[in-house]
Amino acid sequence: MMGFLGDAGPIPIKSRRELEAMRAAARHVAEILIELREMVRPGVTTREIDERARQSIRERRVESSFLGYGPHGLPKYPAVICLSVNEEIVHGIPGPRELKEGDILGLDFGVAWNGYHGDSAVTLPVGSVDAKAKELMETTRESLYAGIAQMVPGKRLSDIGHAVQQRAEAAGFSIVRQFVGHGIGRKLHETPQIPNFGEPGRGPRLLPGMVFAIEPMVNAGRPDVRMLEDEWTAVTADGSLSAHFEHTVLITDHEPEILTRVPGSH
Repeated sequence: MMGFLGDAGPIPIKSRRELEAMRAAARHVAEILIELREMVRPGVTTREIDERARQSIRERRVESSFLGYGPHGLPKYPAVICLSVNEEIVHGIPGPRELKEGDILGLDFGVAWNGYHGDSAVTLPVGSVDAKAKELMETTRESLYAGIAQMVPGKRLSDIGHAVQQRAEAAGFSIVRQFVGHGIGRKLHETPQIPNFGEPGRGPRLLPGMVFAIEPMVNAGRPDVRMLEDEWTAVTADGSLSAHFEHTVLITDHEPEILTRVPGSH
């Protein structure tokens, strides 16, 4: 789930005990997303996917990170997963909408285990999709990994967003600027905010033990956003397709550790 712009503060460094809990939470997120992606096909409703996610949460005895979330005066989020179809960028609320051949669907999901959160998102094709949709999804995924590659000690915070922006815009797509990636740990959204754009070499230096949720949102058309009346669902202002990918990532002494990646995940 996207971070919302707000106050900044010091970037937490996670202890070994905290990282053990975060690895467990992130593993549950990744494994449940693998289960859910098997449901993504024409004729399935977004509500049915949410119901399956709720069942998996109960079976694993973890807690939803999203259900009841409501910062900055927003209404409480009513589901355990955000499901965003086609022009919906993020925070789509599950309901009776049936998926159709050629749609693309963003699944954004998080759980907490022992008080610590994991958060991940993937955008999937519904049946066969056209070449432009495939390119958008692949570019967004590549943008995510371009950002993750910057998560090594000594880099600056803005190097992450700069790498994301370069990859997306090189393919002719646009970066959504209203929402950001974020730190994550005991809270779903922690310091820092991580825009998916910007100049390199700015902001705090990255240190081992920092954990971030990196999540580019990339539009096929213009970057402008419009909010629906539910106050949660963000859509592209021009009606173009949008894709969203996310991982929870730990900065280590060496290469970044993607906590929400397991065999079979994105």
